[in-house]
Order: sequence, then C-alpha cells, then structure tokens
Amino acid sequence: MATIVLDPAARVGEIHRRVFGSFVEHMGRAVYGGIYEPGHPTADENGFRGDVLALARELGVTTVRYPGGNFVSSYRWEDGVGPVEDRPRRLDLAWRSLETNAVGTNEFMRWCASAGVEPMMAVNIGTRGTEAAVDLLEYCNHPGGTALSDLRRSHGVEKPHDVRLWCLGNEMDGPWQIGQMTADQYGRAALDMARAMRRVDPTLELVAVGSSGRAMPTFGTWERTVLGHTYEEVDLISAHAYYEEKDGDLASFLASGADMDAFIDGVVAAADEVGAAKGASKRIDISFDEWNVWYLQNTMDADVSGFPVAPPLAEDDYTLADAVVVGDLLVTLLRHADRVKAACLAQLVNVIAPIRTETGGRAWRQSTFHPFALTARHAQPLVLRTEVDGPRHETAAHGEVATIDAVATWDEARAVTVIAVNRDVANPQPLRVELGALGKAASATATVLAGDDPHTVNTADDERVAPRDLPVTLDGDAAEITLPPVSWAMIRVELA
Repeated sequence: MATIVLDPAARVGEIHRRVFGSFVEHMGRAVYGGIYEPGHPTADENGFRGDVLALARELGVTTVRYPGGNFVSSYRWEDGVGPVEDRPRRLDLAWRSLETNAVGTNEFMRWCASAGVEPMMAVNIGTRGTEAAVDLLEYCNHPGGTALSDLRRSHGVEKPHDVRLWCLGNEMDGPWQIGQMTADQYGRAALDMARAMRRVDPTLELVAVGSSGRAMPTFGTWERTVLGHTYEEVDLISAHAYYEEKDGDLASFLASGADMDAFIDGVVAAADEVGAAKGASKRIDISFDEWNVWYLQNTMDADVSGFPVAPPLAEDDYTLADAVVVGDLLVTLLRHADRVKAACLAQLVNVIAPIRTETGGRAWRQSTFHPFALTARHAQPLVLRTEVDGPRHETAAHGEVATIDAVATWDEARAVTVIAVNRDVANPQPLRVELGALGKAASATATVLAGDDPHTVNTADDERVAPRDLPVTLDGDAAEITLPPVSWAMIRVELA
C-alpha cells in the first residue's frame, strides 16, 4: 500500500488563484463559434454564447490569456476596436486564417466581465514593439484626457479596463513564430518594452517569454540570457508544455507530469542563478501560461488553405487517459505553488479545449473538463509537501516514476484535499493518507475519474467520462482508498 504522511509544518506555499487560468486565442473556433456566436439560441446582446459562459463559470476559470499565442505576433490591436463595421479583415499568418476582427479588446473585456475572470493580455513584440504595446496599455488602462484613452471612451468604454497582467510577446524562440528572435534580441526588446510600460504604470505585473518548451535546444540558456536583461523589470517568466500519447506508449504518457516537474525545476534554477549573480532581493516566479494535452500531428495534418474564417482546428477529442494526465499536470503545478503563480490551460473552447461546441447547437464537457473543475473548486488554499511512499515503475520516456502521484492541500483546522493519480495502466493501487498532526478526520468523501477503456471520449450525446463516488474508509487519523488503474481521484477530509 502506498502511504502519504501529512505534516502541517511542511508547507510549500499558498495557491495563487491565477493557477486556474485558461487561454482564448484567435485560432480555429476558439473565438468565433466558441465564446462568440451572434444568432446562437443562447447568445446575449453582445453575441456571447450563454451556454459557453455557463460552462466557463462551472470550470472555475479565474484568468484568461488573450489574444494569443502565435496569433499575437502579427496582430494589430487597433484593428479590433471601434465600430465593428469599420474594422479591417486581415490575413492571420499564424494559423492561415482570415481574421474578421469582429471580436477585439473591448469585446474580450466584456466577455471577461460576464464570465467573472481576470484578463491576461499579450502584446505583439514580433512585428510591432514598444510603441504599440504602450499604446494598447494607454487605451486599456488610462482613465482619460489622452488621445488613446479618449478613443476608448469614444468607443463606449468610459472606465479603464485596468488590466494588471501583461505578457511581453509569445514563444519568440520558436521558428514557427512571426518575428522569431535570439535570446539576446528578445531580452533587449522586452527590457525596452517593460521599462516603457512601467512609465505608464509601475504597478503592472509583467511576464517575460521563456523557452517554448523543455526540448528546445536553447532551454536554460534562453532563460538566463533573457532574465539577464529583464530581471529588474519583469515579475514572471513563461513556460509552455504540451503532451500526447505517442506510439501507443500509455505508460509514458501517464507520467507526463514527471517532465513538467523537471521543466519547472529547470526554469527556477535558471531564474535563481541570474538573481544570485545580480544580488537581487526579488524573485522571478513562473507563469505556466500554456499547458495541456495536444495531439500536435492532428493540427499539422489539418488542411487549412485559402485563408478561411475560423476553420475547425486542433479540435482534439479527449479521452479518459487525457483527463488523467491533465489532472496530474495540475498536481504538478500545485506542487510548485511557491513558484508557479499563474497558469493557463490552453485553450478554453474548441481548440484543444475542455469545452466543445456545435455551431448553432450544443456545448458539452470534454473529459478534461472534470479534473480541472474539481481541482479549482475544492483545492484548499495551502499546499503541503506531499511525499508518496509507494511503488515505482519504469517508463520508456521518463525513466523510473512514482506509480501514484499526489498533492495535498490544506485549509488550517478545517479540511484537507488530496488529489492523487494512479499511473499504473493495468493494476489498482491502494493508498493511505495519514493526517498526522493535522488532526482527526470527522468525515471523508472521494471522487474518481476511471473506466474500463482509457480511450473513452465524451460527445454531445453521451458524457461517458464523468466523476463518480469512490469508496473511502476512515481509520482514526487516516483515510484509505483504492485507485483504479489509469485514474484520477480527489479525497476530501473534513477535520474534527
């Protein structure tokens, strides 16, 4: 039996609610046919789908990054403001689509207000730069009395949007990115942009672009170089990671969290090395502002030609196994609560998303919806260091990994929530959670995502992957459950 012994003194840190963020990019049907569809039976007066808004609220999303992603690196923000009928139609080079600009900054801000989420804005450092970023900041945040703030007011938005969190570009090390840069080029450009934006508002929170992935040949070196330039002016550095089951290797796929763990440790080490060399008193934290399961080959194989408007793109059908991995990646993010201060499940609707829609029709929950929603709803505010004393096994991609991965969160003197994943592809695994000095258990419940076929998917007609109760036994100061193979579970213990 695997065992977890919890200690109230072994505190990792408090969970920042921005960790439960998501992402809406002008890609595929994320915007048009996703959050926005005038004429849909549930659409409000702004054209936002009410069924999608309801599911976004149920998902528990706290922050949404916008407008990209790769899209932002050739985006002209001015195209998306003012009367919709006057807005230009542009070729989007990132996703080879036609952008109508029917949705832009003010529409997105209205959607955020309706959904009850905080906006996280990305600016174009690929084909634009400091001037455009400062102009957008003035348009969004300055109260009035200037050309751009008064322009916003003339567009019907009297009060400033007061956007606090800004991303200085996106994946600028990637050869797929419009305006790709070297680390030195990007670091210098981001420093100039950050300094100028802080002259408008020194209280902004700024995110520098990190490596696009742990497998990038410049990983580590990129972070050190970029932060060597920007350390004093930024607050966070980004990390992006996507995972998929390859060649039928389910065991390696289920252990994807081990790679994310190593990724976060590497970014922290690089950031702290720069901070130490500078003798800095501040610390750079991580914005893991793109993460998910993504079957990239499906996207690369998509036939997108002729620059269509909002073509179906990257609409992966997620399985039970995908949901277990998404739940485990959340475990990893929470385990690093001391350094991961923001994170965005990419994306929210249709594009590699927990929510899917039919144009003019239904919206439904994909399998990956459930671990995110339950974690966002029930994770307690404080993360405890969680060591699982239990079996380990070998994987082809990640070497030896823990068979059960878990994290414990605690609301002092009230409740404990333990999230656990069984990475074993064939065997159930018993787990005992000892509360130790946390106190006695008054009651306990458990919820599980599991099934006979790890490749089961949900459809609009049949939500076959959904949470169900899991038997849990209380034994004094311990709770015991048995995790089915390929499963994600949440144990909630009320303390006496």
